[in-house]
Amino acid sequence: MLTDQGRFETPNASRYLQQLCKHFAHKVAVEHDGTRGTVALGMGPATLQATGNTLTAEVTAPDAADLAEARDIIDRHLARFAFREAFEAMDWQSDAA
Repeated sequence: MLTDQGRFETPNASRYLQQLCKHFAHKVAVEHDGTRGTVALGMGPATLQATGNTLTAEVTAPDAADLAEARDIIDRHLARFAFREAFEAMDWQSDAA
């Protein structure tokens, strides 16, 4: 399995984490509280964490194409909630790099 970590500096980290988890819970299994969430994406789990002014995401998938899709899912959905901050994408880092 491949893993990437994303980071977004925002004063609304906990709020966005909760919004994302509640949104995803309409379609997939989700566990969350105010600072941590796990989303069962089709290609693998996504783990979200809010610490202070930072929202992080760790996505896991079996191959590079699915990993890119998982990153895109998180980015597209987060863009809906963080539009006031002109969010475009998380700062993604790969374990494979």
